[in-house]
Amino acid sequence: MKLIFDQNLSPRLPRLLADLYPDSLHVRDVGLRDSSDTEIWEYAKQNDFVIVSKDSDFQLRSLLYGHPPKFIWLRVGNCPVKPIEELLRKHSVAIHTFVQNEIKSHLMLP
Repeated sequence: MKLIFDQNLSPRLPRLLADLYPDSLHVRDVGLRDSSDTEIWEYAKQNDFVIVSKDSDFQLRSLLYGHPPKFIWLRVGNCPVKPIEELLRKHSVAIHTFVQNEIKSHLMLP
């Protein structure tokens, strides 16, 4: 499973979570650091990534257009990297199940 982390998340997350989410990247890794949500959406769609963000705009986009790509909405405020890493580890089974689900287009994590 490949996750792509939005610019509002730490670029360290792909490395920290490589054991659970191999081949994941940060938008900076692919030259999309200052790109629009549309550009990130299209990149994820064309390259089979699941978008991970704290940005609710992607949730609206997933409701309008469905998937691909799928979207994981982290509903957390500003916080250090460690709690986000722990959240994604804690919910790894739910995330993997969500990605395999052919109907759901987005997943919200508290």
